Parts: sequence; structure tokens; C-alpha cells
Amino acid sequence: QVQLVESGGGLVQAGGSLRLSCVASGRTLSSITMGWFRQAPGKEREFVATISWSGGSTYYADSVKGRFTISRDNAKNTVYLQMNSLKPEDTAVYYCAAVFWYRYQGGKSTPSEYDYWGQGTQVTVSS
Repeated sequence: QVQLVESGGGLVQAGGSLRLSCVASGRTLSSITMGWFRQAPGKEREFVATISWSGGSTYYADSVKGRFTISRDNAKNTVYLQMNSLKPEDTAVYYCAAVFWYRYQGGKSTPSEYDYWGQGTQVTVSS
């Protein structure tokens, strides 16, 4: 079992930056593929970024590529999402997700590929 807790969301103006954190507990993060998803009101949950268990491979949605960076610190059991050049359309609840590496190694993901989810953190970008 893996428990995930996100933090770092908030209100920011367009063009600004935020860094989200996701702390995992229950199992060592080094055996887990991690992802970030987001869900805006009235829309389905969508893929944002994935990072492999080692951190050697990362994948991004086209809408965030070049602006967002996913990273991990396995010693701290933490995954980060650095978000730069934020746009109003980035406004959503952001969720951290996890799955053991032997079930899924990473890619441009769908929510069904992940087994564990955090409670989400709200990101609001004003124009």
C-alpha cells in the first residue's frame, strides 16, 4: 500500500511559477513509477507528466512540455512538479499517482495505469 500527499498548490498570476510536491509513504519510492494528473471542473482527469522509478525517463503532455518539469528524490520519498510560465488553462486540481514499476514503467499515461492516488491540490492561474 502507498499513501500520497500533495502540497504546493495555490493562486498565481499568469506567467508565474509553482512547485508541487508529493510525499509517498508505505513503500520505498524507488520501486514506484510516479505521475501527475490534473482535472479541471467539468473535464476528465488528464495526464500531465510521468517519471520512471529511477528518474531516468520522463514523459510530458504536449500542453505542458517545455514549461513543466517532473523530478524525484527517492531519498526523501518525494516527487516534484515544477510549473513555469503558467497559463489560465493550467487551472485544475493536480493529483499525484503511483504504481509499482513492474506493473507500469511509464509513458504518456492514462489514469487507469495507476493504483494509488493523492487527495489533490488546487492550482489556480489568474489572467
